[in-house]
Amino acid sequence: MGKGRESGLYAPVKRWLEAKGFEVKGEVGPADVMAMPPDGGDPVLIELKTGFTLSLVQQGIARLAVSDAVYLAVPKPKKGRKAVAADVALCRRLGLGLIHVRAGDGFVEVLCDPGPYVPRKSARKKGRLLREFARRVGDPNDGGATRHGIVTSYRQDALRCARYLAETGPERGAVIARAAGVPAATRIMRDDHYGWFRRVERGVYDLSEAGRRGLADWGDA
Repeated sequence: MGKGRESGLYAPVKRWLEAKGFEVKGEVGPADVMAMPPDGGDPVLIELKTGFTLSLVQQGIARLAVSDAVYLAVPKPKKGRKAVAADVALCRRLGLGLIHVRAGDGFVEVLCDPGPYVPRKSARKKGRLLREFARRVGDPNDGGATRHGIVTSYRQDALRCARYLAETGPERGAVIARAAGVPAATRIMRDDHYGWFRRVERGVYDLSEAGRRGLADWGDA
């Protein structure tokens, strides 16, 4: 991943900039590519790397001291969309642009342009966090995982159902919902994500052996 391989990105990037009217020169000071716009505005600086790395991001951040128009350019990767989306999100958060250069024909694809970062809030994700916070009883995780895993409000509801069954034996979901204070008791036992319940008959559930072990493991949750 030396300069020789990075230089293979230079020609396609230079052609792309010159097609937009920029005057382009390579290796100007610390910048891999420097381009002056036809209107005489701030220079565009582009850092070239054979892959998206922390070192490349650090170089891009350093160039922001010179210009607000800084791009990172890498070959178009084979990694999946989720990984590429994460790269784009990071660049946007830092105010950097991101360019992919396609192998073979040197096609330049701009995934994002430099600019101030304005995070887009997700009402759905916020609502999910607020609901989980409100439903969870106490603070069972101490800011991290327990020895068995994270205690969620869903697991706490399942544990309340399991404790009730351990004391009473088989019971209808509607009865458990009222007695244990778990409105979704029937659905939780029917879906049985943890393997703690077994269906005795329609609408009636009992505790499985895995459920008894679960109560022993999660007794303090």
